[in-house]
Amino acid sequence: TLRQYQYPYAAHVLGDVAEVSQRDIDEDEYYQRGDYIGKLGVERSYEKQLRGNKGMQVLLRDARGRVKGHYMQGRYDRKAVAGKDLTLGIDIELQALGERLMEGKIGSIVAIDPQTGEVLCMVSSPTYNPRLMTGRKRGKHHQLLERDAWKPLLNRSIMGQYPPGSTFKTSQGLTFMTEGIINPVTTVYPCHRGFYHRGLHVGCHGHGSPISLVPAISTSCNGYFCWGLYYMMSNRAKYKTVQDAMNTWRDYMVSMGFGYKLGIDMPSEARGLIPNAKYYTKAFGPSWAPINILPISIGQGEVTLTPLQIANLGATIANRGFYVTPHVVKEIEGGELADSLLRRHYVPVQKKYYEMVVAGMRNAVTSGPCRSANNPWYEVCGKTGTAQNRGHDHSVFMGFAPRDNPKIAVSVYVENGGWGAIYGVPIGALMMEQYIRGELSAASEQKAQTIADRHIQYKF
Repeated sequence: TLRQYQYPYAAHVLGDVAEVSQRDIDEDEYYQRGDYIGKLGVERSYEKQLRGNKGMQVLLRDARGRVKGHYMQGRYDRKAVAGKDLTLGIDIELQALGERLMEGKIGSIVAIDPQTGEVLCMVSSPTYNPRLMTGRKRGKHHQLLERDAWKPLLNRSIMGQYPPGSTFKTSQGLTFMTEGIINPVTTVYPCHRGFYHRGLHVGCHGHGSPISLVPAISTSCNGYFCWGLYYMMSNRAKYKTVQDAMNTWRDYMVSMGFGYKLGIDMPSEARGLIPNAKYYTKAFGPSWAPINILPISIGQGEVTLTPLQIANLGATIANRGFYVTPHVVKEIEGGELADSLLRRHYVPVQKKYYEMVVAGMRNAVTSGPCRSANNPWYEVCGKTGTAQNRGHDHSVFMGFAPRDNPKIAVSVYVENGGWGAIYGVPIGALMMEQYIRGELSAASEQKAQTIADRHIQYKF
């Protein structure tokens, strides 16, 4: 037995080992036929630390093949060196709860410690028991998982690329304030059940209008953010062309960790998509107009993020303007983590603007669509998302807690789960409670079981 698993969880994080391929042998002279190598997850990205060093003995044999001793008294022998132990930042109880809540659903939960960047849980659903990938039946089990229509081998947390929906509005508010397109009390953008302009209609639910940034975030007003992007793209006093405005917007998004890989210590991370001026010029021609791109302001259109990037947005807001590269491994025995995993990345947005977004997210919990996340123990800040889809909408949540000195930032993404408040908010709230309090209350445990028992009917 090469691997033993104490818990049936975190298969996508841990990964697995299998016999080396000819390609592995060709790429690294360390390996020979029959050796094992990490194939996925931490097993892959930390293969060199985990594998150790091979030992060797040069023996003397007689004509009948009998060992007569060590050649040159063992001068050329080499002792084997065991691989290094890794300590992960994963909270196994939090991981177990997340996998239970996502039973019968397709999607992801990612939780991050905002201060350190350590990944506290990484749930990709559907998942599988890591014990299936050990022993003689590994190949058979892997083949069955490969053929499964639910694609349980896909780590949706870092490989899934989804429209972020209204969780993305927080990044827009920060950009518009920094660029002077709005100020925290701007109320000039009307929303008459949506954005109406030049034949384009982006719908919105009923609420007061006009409103300023904080209530626009807490009520998740589509019209407010569509107008904000429209005026940014149309501002010729500040930007010479719409292309200049677009690339300025793109630069803010990249600084927040979108559009490129975050650099997590896991293989196969996807980058998502943040369009730039060249992208739209190719799509619409050189004379494209702001009206062509407004859905990106509400996390729709061409914008896609991974669940890890959405959770990292929550961590950045929790920190009021910076994030640490998300990483799964907390400690390497006798070694140090790569500097790239410990680096702080600062967003060029003032802290005072982050405080306005935090206020909006707090109001969303006290009096908005995140009300079910409110509790008497600590202050939760959250933002729902209902990401439009060709089929049933996706249910999304991004938030952190407590409001001050935050300990956890979390993203929840449930494919075809409907409104963000249906699955995203209650799942996110339960994950925060488990981590901060160390257990669920009796009422929360009952809620968790209800969510776990509720399966979504998917068509493949």
